[in-house]
Amino acid sequence: MKVIIQRVTEASVTIEGKIVAQIKAGLVLLLGICDEDTLEDSTWLSNKIIRLRIFNDAEGVMNKSIQDVDGDIIVVSQFTLYASTKKGNRPSYTKAAKPPIAIPLYEAFVTQIESDLGKQVATGIFGADMKVNLNNDGPVTIIMDTKNKE
Repeated sequence: MKVIIQRVTEASVTIEGKIVAQIKAGLVLLLGICDEDTLEDSTWLSNKIIRLRIFNDAEGVMNKSIQDVDGDIIVVSQFTLYASTKKGNRPSYTKAAKPPIAIPLYEAFVTQIESDLGKQVATGIFGADMKVNLNNDGPVTIIMDTKNKE
């Protein structure tokens, strides 16, 4: 699994002109899934994200986690994280998992992160054409990959 983590002051997901997810301060997680991903990847990634100290403390130092600040999360499926641009000018997405593999892992990740966070998270709709609106705070943007455990 690959994820782009963005610390935000607010964010929303709109589909066909309707807001389907909206949060105040917290994280937007753009999640990509490949065929080799497993439930173990989902668990590791969720645990790591929940404990990342990327929110400021009283001194302005990034010492607090999403739990510490009682922040919210939006999870958005993002198959384009597995784009290959090696050949030609049109990206290939053959490394991205197809829906029969990706959907159960996406849903498992959402369930896991809700459990780790201790509250419901907002989501987009898997496979939909989504408009993601966010105010990146910092800006703080972190990329993680379960294959490299970083």
